[in-house]
Amino acid sequence: MNYIVLLIAFLSVFLTSLAQVALRKLMLSIGDLPTSYKGVFRFCAHLAINLWFVLGILLYVFSFALWLFVLKKTEVSQAYPLSAIGFFITACIGYFYLNEDLNWIRLTGLFFVVLGILIISRS
Repeated sequence: MNYIVLLIAFLSVFLTSLAQVALRKLMLSIGDLPTSYKGVFRFCAHLAINLWFVLGILLYVFSFALWLFVLKKTEVSQAYPLSAIGFFITACIGYFYLNEDLNWIRLTGLFFVVLGILIISRS
């Protein structure tokens, strides 16, 4: 995998992480989920005009397009492990932007994820 493809793969993973954060912000802003069939339509209409929803979906679409380019240029067994770095990126964004907890257990798990990525990338 050359450096351009690697950079595009990381950009794709980063955009997916941002999409996750946007959708988390969406869910924090909308209140309770609908409890009836009538409420589902109103809920979906509210989602369609919510800026966090639109941003999250657009980020996913752009990330998907970049990922297709990566898959065109490299083997899936080499590219897909890079997506695991999204766990680390999302945890960092969640901690700094959403004030989410990042305790020692999570940090240890993230360490092993990153270690696994490094081991796979050496193969």
